[in-house]
Order: sequence, then structure tokens, then C-alpha cells
Amino acid sequence: MAFWWPLLVLGLAFALCKLLFMLIPPNVPSIEVDASDMLDDGNQTKENSFIYVPSKRHTGRVQCYEPATMKYLGYFPELKPDEVKERVAQAKKAQIVWAESSFKQRRQFLRILLKYIIEHQELICEISSRDTGKTMVDASLGEIMTTCEKITWLLSEGERWLRPEYRSCGRSMLHKTSKVEFYPLGVIGAIVSWNYPFHNILNPMLAAVFSGNSIVIKVSEHASWSGCFYLRIIQAALAAVGAPENLVDVITGFAETGQALVSSVDKVIFVGSPGVGRMIMRNAADTLTPVTLELGGKDAFIVCEDVDVPHVAQIAVRAALQSSGQNCAGAERFYVHRDIYSSFVAEVVKIVKSVTAGPPLVGKYDMGAICMQEHSEKLQILVNDALDKGAEIVGRGSVGNIAGAVDQYFPPTVIVNVTHKMKLLQEEAFGPIMPIMQFSSDEEAVKLANDSKYGLGCAVFSGSQRRAKKIASQIVCGVAAINDFASNYMCQSLPFGGVKESGFGRFAGIEGLRACCLVKSVVEDRWWPYIKTKIPKPIQYPVAENGFKFQESLVEALYGLNVWDRLRALVNVLKMLSEPNTRPSPRRTD
Repeated sequence: MAFWWPLLVLGLAFALCKLLFMLIPPNVPSIEVDASDMLDDGNQTKENSFIYVPSKRHTGRVQCYEPATMKYLGYFPELKPDEVKERVAQAKKAQIVWAESSFKQRRQFLRILLKYIIEHQELICEISSRDTGKTMVDASLGEIMTTCEKITWLLSEGERWLRPEYRSCGRSMLHKTSKVEFYPLGVIGAIVSWNYPFHNILNPMLAAVFSGNSIVIKVSEHASWSGCFYLRIIQAALAAVGAPENLVDVITGFAETGQALVSSVDKVIFVGSPGVGRMIMRNAADTLTPVTLELGGKDAFIVCEDVDVPHVAQIAVRAALQSSGQNCAGAERFYVHRDIYSSFVAEVVKIVKSVTAGPPLVGKYDMGAICMQEHSEKLQILVNDALDKGAEIVGRGSVGNIAGAVDQYFPPTVIVNVTHKMKLLQEEAFGPIMPIMQFSSDEEAVKLANDSKYGLGCAVFSGSQRRAKKIASQIVCGVAAINDFASNYMCQSLPFGGVKESGFGRFAGIEGLRACCLVKSVVEDRWWPYIKTKIPKPIQYPVAENGFKFQESLVEALYGLNVWDRLRALVNVLKMLSEPNTRPSPRRTD
């Protein structure tokens, strides 16, 4: 007791000190970012307040407008290949300096960012809403919470997963130590989509910068206005920690700009459609640049008969509306057990009919506008194809006062009597459409879920968690949620990505962080300089006559399955090492 008592006291004192240390807030400076030109105060000049009329003519500019109102926001230049290469070269110079930075400096950068985000949530969400048409609530869920979670995870675990990781040496290298070291790759190139303009920039940037890289991000032509403002926040936080200029850059343009970026950087991270993903791969092949692709999704939402129907219906509608044009590729295929099919559809219709779409900053709307031009026309084509093949619309939401932005809205729609012969069940819709199909058995549900060229995620609901887990385990996808939807992405320790036409590689989590690194295997002597690697005499040049016999015995001594055979082989090894070497006679060549 006398021995353990001091240890207990020390342990309690350590725990108390750690708790008190946690209660002391870190010293995190504030940053100022000019946002005066980004806010809609109702007093815009005539130059930047007119209604934007889309033009199919390529002007060399990235024109920006509010999809919810079609109000013109301004323009950004389409960077040419030489300009892109120059921006990458500047980022490379900055990366060489930043690679020597400490984790303490990198963590301070994250804290400054986190502080600014928390204190300016409304500003960040409003800018995202104006540029993409999403509601403030959707912006908070997808832009703010996910980004704050990623920063918090990196602060608590990032350094741990970038430190050298020691591995076992195996039987033949017991006198060695082996480890994996992680070094920055250089300049990461990211080409990101428009659906989450803030998070899609911050997500690859945080992993790249924390692992010692620089990054050049090509933002979507549909979200360049917000992306260029978010760069101001990042640059202000970097300047506050003394980081070199040009460590993070945002570039604007179209396909040619993205192609130039792919051919200039050390790694490419792409978030977008499968079609563009294929183009990225072809361009990256010329320089053998590694690529991570996060592409489309057609996630299955499976509902078993033993669930709380009203509860799951509310989640299902949220999952469907998250697949709207201004948000993410959420659930797009809904499979419901036949025993609760009618009651589930009725509950969903009741919820959807209460949903109203409209300009999110003008009134209280549940759903905003579609970001891309002409996308509502594509959605209508998918719906018409389903109706022509026997489907039926059983419920729709409403649309509020949308003035001149009629083509930017699509009412939330519930469709039944759907089959996999319809394009709506096979092609990525990226819209607020909820096709519901029934199944009779778990095996049928799995078969339906796997009948897709996509493999991003799935959600399975059942009163039996064991049953839900078994169903999810059989679905070919990269992300699975049990009795929930999209919760995986809020666990930033988990990798995110898909299979099949949903892409490959992972971002987020340990895998995503290390994907920004050169992974190097290192082996060294454990007891240097006292024990060094020496080539055994029987296999030194010229190789002795018993050289192969020595190798045979050595292999059996190390890896034999029978302990007695291994001991016998070890005796032979020691015996041959102690014998004088007999060199083979030189062979005649005539």
C-alpha cells in the first residue's frame, strides 16, 4: 500500500492539472476579413444589381449570379494555362518553406480559422446561400458543422497520424527497426464542385496544409464568387501565423483551366461528375499524377417493416431534399418493405407537401434554388421518362415567390410505382425527387441497392440493429449508415469516398490525411553500431558450394510450421556458419 499510494496521488494530480489546463482557453488571435463587397444591403449600384441573362457564348469570364434571384454578382477571369502554371510555381516556393513548419504553428492556423468560422457563421452561410441558392440551415449543416468537425479532429489527432509509425520487422529482420514516415507531396491541386463552396474548399485545404503541402484550388464556375471570398479568410489566417504567401490559392476558369492545373501539380483531388472524372484521369495519366476521385452518387435508402414510420419518414425526406441541386448527392433511391409501403408513402407525402421552395434570403423557405442553369429541365426529363413507363406522382411541395428565376426551382416530388428500367433509378438526378419502390425480402433489398453503376453510400433502417448491419454489409459502397443518414461525414476520423462510378481513393480521416503525403518505408539497425548487417559467409561472393543448402535451412528455421523442424534447421544453419567455406570450382567456358 505504501508503494501504490504516492502513485495514486501523482495520477490524481496529473488528471486535475490536465482538467484545469483544458479549462484555460488557448490564446488565439482574431483576424479581420473585409466582406463589405459581399453583403446584399439592398443598395447595390446599378452595375451589379441587374438580372443576369445566361449566355451560351464563351466570353473568357466566369460570370457569377444568385441562382435564387438571378441577380448579377460580378465576374472573375478565366485563367489561361500559362497563368495556372505560374500560380502553381508560386505555391511550390511557398510549400518548400511551409514544409519546415512545426505542428504547433499548423495547429495555431487551424485555431484561428475555427475562431473566425464560429464568430462569423451567418456571414459564411449567407455568402454560400447567395452563390448556390441553398437555405441558411442547409449551409450551417453542410458548410459550418462539417468544417468545424474536421478542424477539431485535426487539432486533436492530426499530428498523431503524421508522426512516424513503427511496424513489426518480421522474423528475418529482428535486429532491425522498421517504420513508415510521412512527408508532404508538394503542391496539391483540387478541383471542387459547387454544392458546398465553403466546405469543398476547406476540406482538401485543411488536410493539405496540415500535412505540410501547399494547395491550388480550382473552384467551380458555378460558385466562384463565394470561393474567392473564402480564400480571403484562409489567407488572413495564414498571415496571422507567419505562413508564406501563395501557400493556398484559388483559381477560376473552365475546363482548360482545370486541365492546366492537373498537369502542373503533384497530386489531384477532384470532386465532381464521373464524366469529368474520366477526363481528369486521362490528363493525369500523361504525367502519372496520382488522383483521388469523389464522383457521383445514387445512394440507396432502405426501410424495413419494423421501424418507427414517422421518424424514418422525416429522415428520408431530409435525405431526399439534400439531393437537391443546391446541396449534395444524398439518397436518390428509396426501397421500403411492402408491409409498410402504403403508410410510409402517406407519411412522406404529408411532409413533402409542407415543404416550400423559394429565395432563401427573402423568406422562410425549406428549400432553395438549383445552382446550375438548365438543371431543372434535366430533372423534368427524368420525371417524364418515369411517368411514361408507369410511375405516378403522389405528392409535391410548393414554390414561393420566385419572380424571374422560374427555371431555377424544382418542387420536391414524391414518385411511386417506379422500376429500375426508368432513368430516374439509374442516372444521378441531383434534385429533390423521391422515387419509392417496395421490396419483399432483405435479399431483394440488397439486390436492388446493388443494381447501380454508383457505389458511394447507403442508409439502412430496421428495428433490429443486427439486421440493418447485415443488410448494409452486403451493399457495395464506400459509406454506410445504420439507422441514420449521412452521419458518416460528421465522423471526420472516417475516410469518405466510393467505388464503381462513384470514384476511388479517400479523403477525410486518417486515409485522407495520409493521402496528401509521400509514404516512405524506413528500415535501420536496432542496435547500431554494435550489431550490423553482415552477409553470411556461405552466400558471400563467390558463393560457397553449400550456399543454397544454407538458404534452405535458413528459410525453414525462420518460417517452418513445426517447431522441431525449425530447431533442426537452425542447428544446420549454425553448423554451416561454423564450417570453413568451400568455393565451387570455376566452370569451363570452352
